[in-house]
Amino acid sequence: MTAQTITINIKIWRQAGPDARGNFEEHTLRELDVDMSLPEMLEVLNEQLTLQGKDPVAFDHDCLEGICGMCGAVVDGVAHGPEEKTTLCQLHLRHFHDNQTITIEPFRARAFPVIKDLVVDRSAFDRIIQAGGFVSVNTGAAPDGNVLPVARHLAEQAMDAAACSGCGACVAACPNAAAMLFVGAKISQLALLPQGRPERERRALAMVRAMDREGFGSCGNERECEAVCPKGISIRNIARLNREFLRASLAADETA
Repeated sequence: MTAQTITINIKIWRQAGPDARGNFEEHTLRELDVDMSLPEMLEVLNEQLTLQGKDPVAFDHDCLEGICGMCGAVVDGVAHGPEEKTTLCQLHLRHFHDNQTITIEPFRARAFPVIKDLVVDRSAFDRIIQAGGFVSVNTGAAPDGNVLPVARHLAEQAMDAAACSGCGACVAACPNAAAMLFVGAKISQLALLPQGRPERERRALAMVRAMDREGFGSCGNERECEAVCPKGISIRNIARLNREFLRASLAADETA
């Protein structure tokens, strides 16, 4: 059985460095296997560029299994591409038609400066986590799972929030480049569980302040973040973030 192949025309963003002027380059790739993922297609493009003596396209990837959140680009104006709940590395060429032209560019946000080509600096997310996205209380060895009873609906909500891989698609899709869905998910996964409640006020204040320092915009309830999230993170987590921040602000005012 012969594998089905496809021809793809690519308009791809090229930028030599953070301060360089970028532009789109056009390339045509022929006889691509329709089961190739987007990163695999970019590897074929890089082989072609290397043989031509040109600089290959820089792009992020790691596990290529839709888990780690490393890969990320905007495909035809949509973060991670047109398929719902799909990371870039799980977007396959069978979702496109023969001789289609696709445009690939980096996530664009002031807080995600371009390093080179499709690679952006997402370390702002790391600094938000460092500000409070953890439990710092030393509790010793892990207790038996049944020692701390947790309502099933709360455990499920916490696990849903914890699925956030920090890929940054929510920021790239938001008209204001807000990071509220990411921060809301990270706060929710701890605020919903007993282990995270002793530090809930400090965590909410610290993470929101870190988010603001990084230059992310404010949430406008456009729901674009939810629409492109490959893990299906709900904007209900943004509502919980707002409640946690308000609670923490009131508690801080009372103790001031």
